[in-house]
Amino acid sequence: MRVLDPFSGAGTVLVEAERLGAAAFGVEAHPFVARIASAKLAWRVPVDQFCEMAGEVIERAKASQRTVDGSHPALIVKCFPPDVLAELDALKQAWMELADESSASELVWLAITAVLRSCSPVGTAQWQYVLPNKSKARTLRPYEAFRVQIELMSKDIRIRQMDGDSAVATPLCEDARSCASVPDGWANLVLTSPPYMNNYDYADATRLEMSFWGDIRSWGDLHAKVRTRLMRSCTQHLDADKSDLEVLLDDENLRPIAPDIRLACDRLAEERLTHGGKKSYHLLVAAYFADLARVWKALRRVTADGGRVCFVIGDSAPYGVHVAVDQWLGELAVAAGFQSYQFQKTRDRNVKWRNRKHRVPLHEGRLWVEG
Repeated sequence: MRVLDPFSGAGTVLVEAERLGAAAFGVEAHPFVARIASAKLAWRVPVDQFCEMAGEVIERAKASQRTVDGSHPALIVKCFPPDVLAELDALKQAWMELADESSASELVWLAITAVLRSCSPVGTAQWQYVLPNKSKARTLRPYEAFRVQIELMSKDIRIRQMDGDSAVATPLCEDARSCASVPDGWANLVLTSPPYMNNYDYADATRLEMSFWGDIRSWGDLHAKVRTRLMRSCTQHLDADKSDLEVLLDDENLRPIAPDIRLACDRLAEERLTHGGKKSYHLLVAAYFADLARVWKALRRVTADGGRVCFVIGDSAPYGVHVAVDQWLGELAVAAGFQSYQFQKTRDRNVKWRNRKHRVPLHEGRLWVEG
């Protein structure tokens, strides 16, 4: 079995493919998230080597007696009290002194990254937007959080290594719209969950962590280093002042769904004018499906004849205008050269939130496409 995840994120499919003995490629355009996936795949490192490096990091950190020097981005200053930030800084500096690009080094980097949100007293739920004006009831001190994380990771590594040797997954930091490094006809199974068109800014998911490590310092950095790499799944990925609906809809990749998507986009263009935010959902819908049409063409190239594709997806209704995601993606897949598609519903969506903005029935499930 050869598995491809074109939106591999933090590498869950890759880790499971390895566990089951399947060769795998994972494509992820977000550079920081791709690094997380690569670190998670370093589980073959001798546990003693990992623990030894982690122990040296914390010993150096405790001995350094660092203080906050004012060089941090504003977001980091808002999220961490000075004494907490001083300890996190000490861990970071100790790691940087020892970092050698080894598997143990990357796993220790991952451990420090993993404790950042649990050490912040402000609103920093995992993988959600950072909310400096909110607070958490309980936080951990950095050194203790780091110790607990190392113990947890060590236990997981030992359990994983008990399964014995297995296939090796390959993470790729590149664009799913081309899958450039994946050989033609390679995948028997494509298994993924593409970005939902729910206006969530995936670039912002690791803004706290990237700011802490110095990868970015501002919104401009985030846009240049991350957003420009990602497919367009939220309005923040669009330059609304320069995007033109007619130009977007004229994309030849949208021709298989042209009548339906034009109707939805025209309705959204009118509907947005009645809402305070006036979000550019009409542009987003056109851009989102144009990007996914390119993904389907790339997947047709890299999927073996007779192979299968499974997309975990959900439909959407921005401003109450229904977007038939499963149907449109299926039609784009067939237009790209796949044989057929069917959708298997898993659950209803948008039913538990009392403050939901519309009553359009939505669902989530698996789109199966036959190669």
